[in-house]
Amino acid sequence: MLEKKVVTFGEIMLRLTPPNFLRFVQARSFDAIYGGGEANVAIALANFGVPVDYVTRLPANAIGDACLNYVRQFGVGTSKIVRGGERLGIYFMEMGAAQRGSEVIYDRSNSSIATIEPGMVDWDKAFADACWFHWTGITPAISRGAAETCLEAAKKAKEKGLTVSCDLNYRAKLWKWGRTATEVMTELVKYADIAICNEEDAEKVFGIKAPGVDVLKGKVEAEKYLYVAQKLMEKFPNLGKIAITLRGSISASHNTWSGVLYDGKAFYSAPTYDITDIVDRVGGGDSFAAGLIYGLLKFSDDLQRVLNFAVAASCLKHTIFGDSNIVSVAEVEKIMSGIVSGRVSR
Repeated sequence: MLEKKVVTFGEIMLRLTPPNFLRFVQARSFDAIYGGGEANVAIALANFGVPVDYVTRLPANAIGDACLNYVRQFGVGTSKIVRGGERLGIYFMEMGAAQRGSEVIYDRSNSSIATIEPGMVDWDKAFADACWFHWTGITPAISRGAAETCLEAAKKAKEKGLTVSCDLNYRAKLWKWGRTATEVMTELVKYADIAICNEEDAEKVFGIKAPGVDVLKGKVEAEKYLYVAQKLMEKFPNLGKIAITLRGSISASHNTWSGVLYDGKAFYSAPTYDITDIVDRVGGGDSFAAGLIYGLLKFSDDLQRVLNFAVAASCLKHTIFGDSNIVSVAEVEKIMSGIVSGRVSR
């Protein structure tokens, strides 16, 4: 068990999904679960045995209580969560299948974290026993206050000597509050040590595109992303490592999945997994981030193993309904060893 904690910060929402791949217009009931980028990372890390605190702002009502209990059941620390605001954000998730893609509709305006302001979180207290701080680009996209609070946290984490990781996580539907993703993220990423992104984030946030790659055609080539990693590191010399997930979307139900890692010297590429019957792909990037953080905390001298662990962990996430990756280290290591038949364990 690691002694010092990882701290994550961001919004968690109530997720409502029509059952059995129904469309929204067909739904007469919804499966309810809670999810959000940084909460997903915290839950996955807790399942790996890493001490972790999740920081957010929840409404002081029964829905906020239910969300708090959901996070707490996985062993995530919730004592730094602040209460206030009017409501918990909601997002509706229509699960795609075969050639029909999934669809997300947000209902998160004026949520508790959208109305957060700097000074509401005691970051000295939150980071007192921490070694790592993780945030994503979803948080500063929510509102001005959320962006300023995220910057406040990143600065304090660096001041205290924590390792800071950020997942670029571009969400076009969220950047509506007045400043662009490029403006805000350029300022924030300066306080990060590790950047994580998918095959498109760097292009959409910073205009850095892998040459000769068209992700809409379902094929991504690992070696093309060395260019992306190098350009990100040139733009942000503070970054010591850059990790990129590589999703080949053959259909909504069939993806290939891999990733790369660059430390400024060596470029690592993970095995590619062929995921033919996806249960739920939401949270795939978050599960990769959690796997990467776990690997860097536990065996940072072997970056190939770190990357392979992160990719294997996030491969497994595609088999689990909900946003969070509820798997153990042993299950991830089984996949890493090449045991991918899915046979019953008796």
